[in-house]
Amino acid sequence: MSIRPIVRFPDPRLKVPCLPVAVFDEALRQLADDLFDTMKAAPGVGITAAHIGETLRLVVLDLPQLGGRCDYANPEILWSSPETMEHEEGSVSMPGAIETVTRPKTIELQYDDLEGVNHKVRLEGFAAICMQHEIDQLDGIFWLQRLSRLKRERVVKKWEKSQA
Repeated sequence: MSIRPIVRFPDPRLKVPCLPVAVFDEALRQLADDLFDTMKAAPGVGITAAHIGETLRLVVLDLPQLGGRCDYANPEILWSSPETMEHEEGSVSMPGAIETVTRPKTIELQYDDLEGVNHKVRLEGFAAICMQHEIDQLDGIFWLQRLSRLKRERVVKKWEKSQA
């Protein structure tokens, strides 16, 4: 297990859609462990392989409502509720930048665990928001793209000033 360098905004790798996980082996488990360590050090509550420059559909979340660490290979949203909720979002790739995003409150998710076993689960509230945020990243959609142009420009300008 090790802490890996995080790809920082506006790196073009954050716009690259990730490939499905096809091999469920020790290397995948090691990658998930590295993601967890990197996320905790950031700090954050969710991370994808894309955040460390690996183009695999792998997400690690660490949320109390999920019972702690959960690993998701090839997550796919099967259904999302028409009911939405707002929540402040940010990214380990853009530390310190946050803004309110509106997303479906509940989702039904299909994913593989690190052994390749398929699961279906319903996520609600903050867990659903986090998973949607991470799946966007797997699809090459950085969270800023969920903001209006005005909000996005304001967040980027503020973040750029903080990095100078």
